[in-house]
Amino acid sequence: MSILSYFAVIALLIVIISVVNEKWLHIQSDIVLILFTLGISVLLLLLEHIPEFAPYIGEVRARNDFDFASYLLDGVLCFMLFAGASRVSVPKFTQNMRPITLLALVGTVVSSAVYGFLFYIVGMLFHINMSLWPCILLGCIVSPTDPIAATGILNKLGMSKNVTSVIECESLFNDGTGVALFLFVKGILSQKSGGNFFYIMGKELFGAIGVAFIVSFLLFGLLQLTKDPIKHILISLADVMLVYVICEHMGFSGVIASVVCGMYFAYRRNRISRRLAVQDAEKFYDHFWEVADGILNAVLFVLLGLSVMNAAASRFFPILLPVAIVTVILSRYAGVRVCTFFMEKGRLPGNYSGREFSLLMTWSALKGGLSLALALGTAEFLSGEVYLIVLNVAYITILFTVLVQGLTTKRVYRAIEAKKTRRIQAERNR
Repeated sequence: MSILSYFAVIALLIVIISVVNEKWLHIQSDIVLILFTLGISVLLLLLEHIPEFAPYIGEVRARNDFDFASYLLDGVLCFMLFAGASRVSVPKFTQNMRPITLLALVGTVVSSAVYGFLFYIVGMLFHINMSLWPCILLGCIVSPTDPIAATGILNKLGMSKNVTSVIECESLFNDGTGVALFLFVKGILSQKSGGNFFYIMGKELFGAIGVAFIVSFLLFGLLQLTKDPIKHILISLADVMLVYVICEHMGFSGVIASVVCGMYFAYRRNRISRRLAVQDAEKFYDHFWEVADGILNAVLFVLLGLSVMNAAASRFFPILLPVAIVTVILSRYAGVRVCTFFMEKGRLPGNYSGREFSLLMTWSALKGGLSLALALGTAEFLSGEVYLIVLNVAYITILFTVLVQGLTTKRVYRAIEAKKTRRIQAERNR
């Protein structure tokens, strides 16, 4: 199937599902897309066991052999991150710098390590043949929260701007930590030197920030020389593409660089907002990135649902299903809880207690396409059964966090808010 034909089918699915949802279901739009396409994948897999349908389903599966990892990492990821970062409030980011930094760095490292050790212990109990390092690698894959899922779903749930800012900014930056950990453990597993984690992390982080600032500074200067909003859009596209390609070539984090580009352009554009209000009275620039973000998010969630069709199941799948869910929740809670001990008492975002903040940040930690792309990338150095386990756990984690946590985060948020209100009232009455 040609790329055009493939995406024509994707677009048709998005339209049909979205119209049905708008008319009758009223579920959050990104979640309903992955829910329906997951249902389609499961239905086709079931029909494959019926002899009359097997040849046709086999043909569909063959045509659905899409390189998801390449599409995301080498294609649209930089644009989605740029669009998401463009919406970040710089004052809110500055205000919550301490918790965001702790969660993105310390929280991700702790979560990855705790996940790896828990999974290793469970593996020994159920005779799953995985050594400790592949288990820690799995923790590096599923521990970082996904910026695309977070900005695409949580931003529409009516949460306070302060809390939303922490969740969004952490998800935008913790992938750099996850990727550095991933590369470190990958080096050990592939029998190469794993290198020094802090060196890898420093190179990923500071190299990305340096490239993003230099290129964005130069291209934003070019933007200021033209009054045409279409050229402003083209310059922003050139900026994020150029920065991402340079960083990936030099071994820096293209993920973090794309985020820095988006925040830099948003900050500089806000500084000249009066001039832009005249030059771009119709807000073409803002509307372009908003529409592009919406379309790319929709396509991503449909691809996630459809990719299940070609995923093989490990013989340990019945065990992996509950273990993956419980382990990712416990490890995330541990990572956030450790971070709260380093935050100033009484200064947690939203005036939460340590336990309330940890519960909210745990349940709102959605995983997405990045976790799946990293999992798919382990095929080159992991053995067949171990690779299947990693891939199955990635799918389980993504689907659980997006479908279950994504659909219930608003209720959990309200419950925690009610508990916080009762706690504050009780403290005042003492």
